Amino acid sequence: MMKMNYIAALKVLHELRTDEIVITTMGSAREWPRISNHPLDFHYIPSAMGQAPALGLGLALARPNRQTWVLNGDGAMLMNLGCLVTVIASGARNLTVFVLENQIYEVTGGQQTAAGALSAKVDLAGFARSAGFPVVARFETLDDWRAQAASLLKQSGPRFVVLAVEPVGEDYLLESPGPLPERLAGFQEALAGV
Repeated sequence: MMKMNYIAALKVLHELRTDEIVITTMGSAREWPRISNHPLDFHYIPSAMGQAPALGLGLALARPNRQTWVLNGDGAMLMNLGCLVTVIASGARNLTVFVLENQIYEVTGGQQTAAGALSAKVDLAGFARSAGFPVVARFETLDDWRAQAASLLKQSGPRFVVLAVEPVGEDYLLESPGPLPERLAGFQEALAGV
């Protein structure tokens, strides 16, 4: 089955975005800046793969009147499934974790994830349901994602959304988004204005 184009899936979010905090990591930290340059974008790419949902949760708790979106990869999600339980235990309702599922570790050279190597498919949405997420969805096609994204994001969270996407190809290079102290200062300034 054909999966949706990575950038096209992100563009659906970009079109719906108003003033949400957006945390990107790994592959999404390469792709999101190609379509968005917003003061509330934070590209989190240190060597802490799997930690973006926890960072997003902290921001969601600190800013309960603002939605926080985390753009996570399936490889990173596999590295920290425990964060799903933490999200539910926190009581945060303004967090959405998007998992861009391409079954590879894209920025490190395209190695297959353990889930991609298994003959039985790993159900990340099932993990989120088991953890207690009230809104869980999986989208295989761009048409379905486009048709349902806006109404899904209006539901009370936390939300967990899996987007089955194609790998971007040989473009594994992850460019630096700039010096961290300067990026943090700009991000803090944008948060202070909310």
